[in-house]
Amino acid sequence: MQDFTAISNLRVLAIPRLAAAGRWRVEAMRSLSEPCLLWFTKGQGRITVQGTTRGYTAHNVVFIPPGVMHGFDAGPSVFGTAVFFGRNSTLPLPAQPQHLRIRESHAQHEINTLLDSITREMNSDIPAHDRATSHYVGLLGVWLERQINRAEPETLHHDAPRRLAARYATLLEREFRSGLGVADFAAKLNVTPTHLSRCCKQACGKPASVLLQDRRIFEAQRLLAETKIPVGHIAASLGFASPAYFTRAFHHLTGKSPTAFRRAA
Repeated sequence: MQDFTAISNLRVLAIPRLAAAGRWRVEAMRSLSEPCLLWFTKGQGRITVQGTTRGYTAHNVVFIPPGVMHGFDAGPSVFGTAVFFGRNSTLPLPAQPQHLRIRESHAQHEINTLLDSITREMNSDIPAHDRATSHYVGLLGVWLERQINRAEPETLHHDAPRRLAARYATLLEREFRSGLGVADFAAKLNVTPTHLSRCCKQACGKPASVLLQDRRIFEAQRLLAETKIPVGHIAASLGFASPAYFTRAFHHLTGKSPTAFRRAA
């Protein structure tokens, strides 16, 4: 029997559509519980993955495994496609983030054709469309694997500041709800808070405190937009000392109170 686990929660969306749902959904630091592939076809910007920021342009593909903190600029001139593979995907995919510049025109044509085929089959009701979708998604995974083997991926550079920023991003993703501050995270990483912030600033242009607050506020925005959990409970679940402090921090970063943000969302 055909196994369709690889496509059970597959979603293919235009990148401008992601930003239209709220630019905070793509620009703020966050992680996903599923693998994600971003294929940029027009425009340029900056993307931060696992504590390191670099530029992207047209014909760049970025693969982000589940649980990896990331965020990217999504201005009005940026176009492309985002593929979300679903939490239960059985597709063989890279274990580490990848950033590839696809320079060969035939490789660009291949991924565009695959994405068009996947979208067409997903939206079809003709016989065997689910099986066809599964096969095309499998070919997308093969395409990605071959591009990684063919070209040198722009993964994290192995210098000390970037390594520390990556370790901080991984720890932060695991414990951002704990209420710990930068000094606590620095102690866990056996460095001083000043050194941690300096390395984060060097790796991604933001100090450690901003990355921490950005991640917490993104989660707050998501909960406010997608659930009916009371504001006070959200504040407590994210480690804020009080609802009042949460409201001040939220307003400082978003320009809105939590209640106003929920109404607008």
